[in-house]
Amino acid sequence: MRILLLTHAFNSLTQRLGAELQRLGHEISIEFDIADSVAEEAVALFRPDLIVAPYLRRAIPESIWKHHVCLVVHPGIVGDRGPSALDWAIQSGEAEWGVTVLQAEAEMDAGPVWASATFPLREAKKASIYRHEVMQAATQAVRQAVERFAAGGYTPAPLSACKEARGSVRPLMHQADRAIDWQRDETATVLRKINAADGFPGVADSLFGTACHIFDASPEAALLGAPDARPGDLLARRQTAVLRKTSDGAVWIGHVKRTGDFKLPTTLAFAGESAALPEIALEGWWRAEGQTWQDIAYEESEGVGFLHFEFYNGAMSTTQCRRLRAALAWAKTRPARVLVLLGGTDFWSNGIHLNVIEAASLGDGSPADESWNNINAMNDLALELIETDGRITVATLAGNAGAGGCFLARAADLVWARDGVMLNPHYKNMGNLFGSEYWTYLLPRRVGDEAARAIMRNRQPLTAQGAVESRFIDACLAGDQDAFRIDVARRAAEIAAAPDLVDRLEAKRACRAQDEAKKPLAAYRDEELNHMRRNFYGFDPSYHVARHHFVRKSLASWTPRHLARHRDLGWKVPE
Repeated sequence: MRILLLTHAFNSLTQRLGAELQRLGHEISIEFDIADSVAEEAVALFRPDLIVAPYLRRAIPESIWKHHVCLVVHPGIVGDRGPSALDWAIQSGEAEWGVTVLQAEAEMDAGPVWASATFPLREAKKASIYRHEVMQAATQAVRQAVERFAAGGYTPAPLSACKEARGSVRPLMHQADRAIDWQRDETATVLRKINAADGFPGVADSLFGTACHIFDASPEAALLGAPDARPGDLLARRQTAVLRKTSDGAVWIGHVKRTGDFKLPTTLAFAGESAALPEIALEGWWRAEGQTWQDIAYEESEGVGFLHFEFYNGAMSTTQCRRLRAALAWAKTRPARVLVLLGGTDFWSNGIHLNVIEAASLGDGSPADESWNNINAMNDLALELIETDGRITVATLAGNAGAGGCFLARAADLVWARDGVMLNPHYKNMGNLFGSEYWTYLLPRRVGDEAARAIMRNRQPLTAQGAVESRFIDACLAGDQDAFRIDVARRAAEIAAAPDLVDRLEAKRACRAQDEAKKPLAAYRDEELNHMRRNFYGFDPSYHVARHHFVRKSLASWTPRHLARHRDLGWKVPE
C-alpha cells in the first residue's frame, strides 16, 4: 500500500514506523503537519491508501479524515484521552501504560480503536519511556492495525464498546500541576514530577533566584554538602549538574532552560553561580557505590571491561569528549583484553553538542570556534579508539546513534545494536555538514565506496537490522533492554576466553599497519577538517542557520524532499 506518515516532526517514532512499514513492502512518504492546506496537498499528490499519524500536536483536518482512513498513534491506554497522556501516567505513578491506535474523527482521541498494546511503566524520564516502551508498543500496534486495514473486512471497535477501555479524559498538564514544593516533596515525588516533564516542557522552577525550567534529574543516596542545609537549598556541583536538597534527600539537576534561552547543562547555564558551590567529584572512573549521578563509569567482569557514558540526549561537548577520551585511555591500561563501550540507555552518541556550541553565541564566544574545538575533541576520541591495539573493542548500542556518534561507534572493532535502535549515519541534514570522526576511512572499508556514498547522500535512517544488512554494524541483538545487556556480556566474555584471541589481536595490528601504510589516518582527518573548516568559517552560513533552528526548536516550514517522496518532480502515482 501507499502509506502517508503525517507527523509534526521526523522524530524517533516516525523514523521507526517508516522503516518498519517499508520492510513490510509498503511505499512510504512523509509530510510534516505544517498547515491544513499543506497536508491536503500532500494527500492529493501521494493519493495514499492509508494515513498514519505517529506524532501530532493538533487535530487532522476534517477535509482529510472524512475521506481517508487516518490512524492516530496515541501514547495512552485504551480510553485515555488528552494531550498529556504520558505525563499524567508518569507523575501519577501508574504501574502499566500503553499505546492505542485509533481512527481520527471529529473528537480528539475518541475514534474507533484499531489496535493497542500495553507495557509495565518503569520509573524513568518521559523521553526514555517514549523512546523504548512507547516506541515498541506503537510499532506492534501500528503493524497490527495496518495488517487489519490491508486485509479488509475489519471493523474497528467504537471506544465506548471496548472492554479493555480503562483510561479517562485528562486535560493538558499545566505547570501548576507539575510544581515542586521543595519544603515538602520527597525525592521520589520530585523525580516523578521532573521525569514527567523531561524532554518537554520541563518543570517551571528557579535556581540561584532565577526563573527557569528544570530537566534531567537523578537521585543521590548520600546527603552531600552543608549539614545544616534546608530543603530547596543547592548543595554541590559535579560536572554538568547541581545537587538540590529535597525533604528527605537530594537530587541532581542536570539540565535547565532559562527564560528566552534553550536547554543547557546546568553548570553552563549558571556558570558563575554554580562555580560558588563546592565540587563533589568522583575519584577515578570506577562505577561508584551507592545511588549517585555518574556520567562516565567503568566496571569489569570475566575478563571484559565495560565503559558506560550516559550523556543527555547523546550530545557530547568538547569537555565531555576529552573526559571520555581520558577514561578510555585509562581503561586501556586495565588487564581486560575485551573493552565494551556501552554508551547510554537512550542514546549511544549523537556527536558534537550543538546546544553548547550555540551557547557560545550568547556571550563573547564564537560558535565557529566551539564547533572546531568540539569536532577536534570528537576526532581525538575516535582516534584513541581506532588505535586501541591491545584488546578487542566493541561498541554496543542500547540506544540510538546519529551523525558523528555513528562513526565513533564504527571506530570500534565490532558494533552490536539492540533491535529497535535507529541509526542516522549522515551529517548533511545539519546545514550540509561534511562530517569528520574519520568517516571517510571507517565507512568505505566496511560497506564499499558506492554504498558509502549512498548512505551519506540518501540521508535516511537505518534500523539495527538494516544496518547489519548494509554491513554498517556487525550484529542486531535482542530488543529487550535486559536481554540485550545479558547477550552483550555473554558475547564479550566468549571473545575474551576464546583460544584464538592472541591471533585475532595480531591480525588486527597487522590490518591497521597495512591501512596506515596505504594512507595515514592523519591524511583522512586533514581532508575532512578542510571541509569542516569551510562549514564553520566559510561564506556559506547553512550550518550555523540549521544549528540555530535545531537548538531553538523552530517550527518546520516545509518537509525535506528526501522524506516527502511525493514532492519529487519525477514521482508519479503508480497506475
